[in-house]
Amino acid sequence: MAADSADRAEGNRIVRALRILRLPLAAAGLAAAAYFGALQWTGNVHTVLPGVLYRSATLPAADFEKLLVDDHIETVINLRGRHSGDAWYQQEREIAERHGVRLVDLSWSAARELTDTKVEEFYGAAAAARGPVLIHCRAGADRTGLAVALFLAHVTHSSEEDAEAQLSIRYGHIGIPLLSWAYAMNQTFERLEPSLDYYGL
Repeated sequence: MAADSADRAEGNRIVRALRILRLPLAAAGLAAAAYFGALQWTGNVHTVLPGVLYRSATLPAADFEKLLVDDHIETVINLRGRHSGDAWYQQEREIAERHGVRLVDLSWSAARELTDTKVEEFYGAAAAARGPVLIHCRAGADRTGLAVALFLAHVTHSSEEDAEAQLSIRYGHIGIPLLSWAYAMNQTFERLEPSLDYYGL
């Protein structure tokens, strides 16, 4: 009987604790949803290295054109691949051609680790790119985060800290093993880290 009473008391304490935490957890969830929503609303546009490298989501045509003009973009690396039948892709290609911007189409999936072939393909595109460069995928969070991290490490030889920071919640990327479908981007980066040429190493 005493053991049953102790178990019930412990259960009641857990229930009370969960009730107390319910509002803070709900508030945190709403704040996170608002933050991720704001990233998408603004196009998740960020200057990585002024005059050198920029990142974003897929932007509406007017915003895409404004970014190209304002930041003098000369190369766009699109990680969604060629989508000739889709309006967003047709608009992007037409705007790029109108401004003499080179559009490079690479097909990546945020849910799968990059093969060595795809990595080498990206390195080649990044090395050959006229700058400034804009890198984007659909949301500008996962594939873009990995691509920018690799660009910083392999092309501009930035610091390890700067490269790793590109795959972070700041840009909407959540890399949690077993819970995040985009964790494959983190796994790719970790696999390639021994070969990356960071500044000062």
